[in-house]
Amino acid sequence: MDWSIQEIAKLAGTTSRTLRHYDDIGLLAPTRIGSNGYRHYDDDALVRLQRILLLRELGLGLSAIGEVLSREASAPHALRSHLEWLRGEQERLARQIASVVSTIGALEGGEQLMAENMFDGFDHTQYKEEVEERWGADAYAKSDAWWRSLNSDEKAAWQQRVTQLSRDWSSASERGIDPEGEEAQALAQRQFEWLRGVPGTPGGGAGGPTKEYFLGLAEMYVADERFGANYGGRAGAEFVRDAMTAYAEREL
Repeated sequence: MDWSIQEIAKLAGTTSRTLRHYDDIGLLAPTRIGSNGYRHYDDDALVRLQRILLLRELGLGLSAIGEVLSREASAPHALRSHLEWLRGEQERLARQIASVVSTIGALEGGEQLMAENMFDGFDHTQYKEEVEERWGADAYAKSDAWWRSLNSDEKAAWQQRVTQLSRDWSSASERGIDPEGEEAQALAQRQFEWLRGVPGTPGGGAGGPTKEYFLGLAEMYVADERFGANYGGRAGAEFVRDAMTAYAEREL
């Protein structure tokens, strides 16, 4: 079975002129040319065209694409490499979608933007050096592997959980509740459980954060303004610190 140049152009979202150009430069020859002069393409030609379009998505020029295709003896092997890249892009886009949805929700609700969440999915390695410096390369490797193992829905759910926790902290701080009171301590418990759920970090695992680690993070939220932004600024971060400190002294 084969398809005419018009059919392929429509299916691939390109033009007959582009396909003829690919033929002229030796990138994609038609399988046969009919008596009416129309070009036709079979399964192998379609696979080659798919590979061309994928490489174009990567930003390669036509001459570079020709060189890549000439070196690739196996189409399935090449497509597996493309598939791996596409799945990585799918994961990245899912995280970007989740971060944008979170930002829209905050803007529409008149809530504090969560700076740490707004750029999730744009560069998942942005904190790599800092994490490795603070807690070691193994901590980053384990937490990164855990995050990559989650599917799109799981990532979105996790992101929503973190966003909601930050919003609840900010709300509690703005209402001026007692950091040692029941509501604030329930938030501190949620903070503890969140930290326990991130493998590879000093707080991850069945036991959860140690008292020293939990208190150290509480102080870091105040000392590092990037974290404070997630809790409504310095005053919010100080409220989180005080509640976490009270929790640690009572429970850890």
